[in-house]
Amino acid sequence: MVQAYILIQTEVGKATAVAETIAEIDGVVTAEDVTGPYDVIVRAEAQSVDELGKLVVARIQAVDGITRTLTCPVVHI
Repeated sequence: MVQAYILIQTEVGKATAVAETIAEIDGVVTAEDVTGPYDVIVRAEAQSVDELGKLVVARIQAVDGITRTLTCPVVHI
């Protein structure tokens, strides 16, 4: 299982709607609106890095109101 945090910037006033929409996507564990340089932080998981990439590019980035994402895979050292 591959896990990642996805940091999301949204259009002004769209953070709550974006977080609510993303929370309904399969593979998303949590999606919360936050303050700071990012507006929403998502924890997601997938079976492989390729599946995680598909989740981010095809499903999450397609949500209306998102301007930028940064994916941070979880590593176990």
